[in-house]
Amino acid sequence: MILLARHGQTEWNVSHRRQGRLDSPLTAQGIEHAHQVARAAAAYPVDAIASSPLGRARRTAEIVSQALGLGVVVIDDLAEIDHGSFTTLTTEEIDRLHPGWSVEREADLYHWRFPGGESYEDARERAERVLAHPVVTEHSCPLLVGHQMIGRMFMAILERLTPDEALARNLPHGTVVAFPD
Repeated sequence: MILLARHGQTEWNVSHRRQGRLDSPLTAQGIEHAHQVARAAAAYPVDAIASSPLGRARRTAEIVSQALGLGVVVIDDLAEIDHGSFTTLTTEEIDRLHPGWSVEREADLYHWRFPGGESYEDARERAERVLAHPVVTEHSCPLLVGHQMIGRMFMAILERLTPDEALARNLPHGTVVAFPD
């Protein structure tokens, strides 16, 4: 079994800024989300915790780690999709700076690449590498603490979803999704 969780809410989540590979601190609600993940994960026989290297996921994983008494292994490939030059911007700011970008993106969401960043297709390749990592392959119930966008690619692989099906999924803050073997 593999468990997947998203980091707790951040200040940039609240202000609708694209974080990508940058960070903003967890909000008070985000810390509560991390505790919710810990409580949900405690219902499973978690035997390893892996985290994205980004601070928001690492902080969430640390809170879970303290509750479960397990260490955290950081896996670089668990990082969020790189939003390139759109990082730190709101959708309104992107619309103003790059008119028409959303139409182009929606035409092929899976393959569309953030300028100077990544696509969902790129993230899927990283997700596949994570699933081949010893933290996953050598444990019976690892918990992966990551992000919304790459989380969709884990769902695509583990649930055998089409890209469109996976992109329609959501990974809310404070929840754990279980994928049986």
